[in-house]
Amino acid sequence: MAEVVLFHHALGLGPGVLAFAGELRRAGHTVHTPDLFEGRTFGSLAEGMAHVAGIGFGEVVARGLRAADALPAEAVYAGFSVGVLPAQCLAQTRPGARGALLFHSCVPVAEFGPAWPKGVPVQVHGKEGDPLFAGEGDLDAARLLVAGAADRELFLYPGDEHFFADPTLPSYDPDAAALLTERVLAFLAGGRP
Repeated sequence: MAEVVLFHHALGLGPGVLAFAGELRRAGHTVHTPDLFEGRTFGSLAEGMAHVAGIGFGEVVARGLRAADALPAEAVYAGFSVGVLPAQCLAQTRPGARGALLFHSCVPVAEFGPAWPKGVPVQVHGKEGDPLFAGEGDLDAARLLVAGAADRELFLYPGDEHFFADPTLPSYDPDAAALLTERVLAFLAGGRP
């Protein structure tokens, strides 16, 4: 079973992220859910992103790195939206990383190093019409990341919702979320979806 470090989205470490962690735990995985916002949660993406802007994107990554210091390095690093920043950084830079799961976001590989590390598989999940994922460069970064690598996958789902995998939000898409979870569980089990 896998050791997973799961970083929350811009709304904070809320019940939807914890529910997803619970799904992975029920499948036998060990899941850590660091709180990057020190207990704060937000009711809207705008409020959450205002908080992120206030503390700085660099500080979000730094908090994720500090949280991971106390955890085993041999982990799969996962993140929802803004949580992709520390997850992707750790997957690219921490020796022993076992993989990356990037939900609703992906940044250019050059943000954290010259290349994606060999032997570190990755899945990127997003909605094809999500203005934040498809319209702000994340989809382009994801396509470049997975190009020509058998252990890197990009999964696009129909629709335009950003937080489609969080069952506590109006943007929840149960069909896409179920498929995402199925693919993630296959990834963590070492199989192909």
